[in-house]
Amino acid sequence: MKYKDYYQILGVERDADTDAIKKAYRRLAHKYHPDVSKDPAGEEKFKEIADAYQTLKDPEKRAAYDQLGQHRPGQEFQPPPDWGKQFGDTQFSFDDVDLADLFAGLSGHRPHAGRQGGEFKMPGQDYEVTAHITLDEASRGTTVELDLTVPEYDARGRLHRVERSFKARIPKGATDGQRLRLRGKGGKGTGGGPDGDLYLNIALHPHAIYRVSGHDLYLDLPLTPWEAALGAVVEVPTLVGPVHLKVPPGTHAGQKLRLAKRGLPRPGAGEGDLYAIVQIVVPTVLSERERALFKELADGSTFNPRGHFEQEIRHEA
Repeated sequence: MKYKDYYQILGVERDADTDAIKKAYRRLAHKYHPDVSKDPAGEEKFKEIADAYQTLKDPEKRAAYDQLGQHRPGQEFQPPPDWGKQFGDTQFSFDDVDLADLFAGLSGHRPHAGRQGGEFKMPGQDYEVTAHITLDEASRGTTVELDLTVPEYDARGRLHRVERSFKARIPKGATDGQRLRLRGKGGKGTGGGPDGDLYLNIALHPHAIYRVSGHDLYLDLPLTPWEAALGAVVEVPTLVGPVHLKVPPGTHAGQKLRLAKRGLPRPGAGEGDLYAIVQIVVPTVLSERERALFKELADGSTFNPRGHFEQEIRHEA
């Protein structure tokens, strides 16, 4: 049987009291929990920490462990003679036995006063998952079903992977990057500790038309040159159906035209806005009549969009 130095694993002195052992366990358990630790060996370290705590927190098991003496970690050793008879109900066989399993098998047949009241409460772990939804689902609210494989720990602190199914209601107006908390839907607490929480990170699927910024929406609005110059009333899509937008005369490319309260719903009340970003689109194929009209406009117009170039040239000269 290989020796494990439980005091060294928890980072406490051999004469540490129960409170010091509990504090050390809590600190290390959170540090090396597989949901938190980036250490590739974090899961194995967490198991060792749990095994050490399960032994040292129990005065009777701790006394039995101390009777094994001190050895180098990983060193093969045999417990003292009659150790099994002294601390167990039956004679132990120490062949191919892990130290943690040995102490898990101790019956604790001699009652320990206050043992139940001394159980350390450990809250369950929080889980975090990304929920992918469409913009339409965000605008009206939706329910998502999640099937997850999550780590859970038994009363001895051993890790198990279990299948868990969740249903979560996402309220209307949820935005990209929003974090929703579902209380008590995370890992099971131990020793009477509270269950953890489940956090949903909202991720919106890209939309073919809209771009999302918080609760506001943006879309590109193509206009012909004459619509932009003369003004027009054009149809614009929104999340609840098309609406008519008045384009003022002299509208330029890149201008933002606002449709109030046509964005995503806001929590509580109200809505974001929809912004139409003007794009001037020139026809690529012209009929003879259209070409003649453009030629007539070109010949008769005094508008020069590059007039500022000439001013700058004259200034430099």
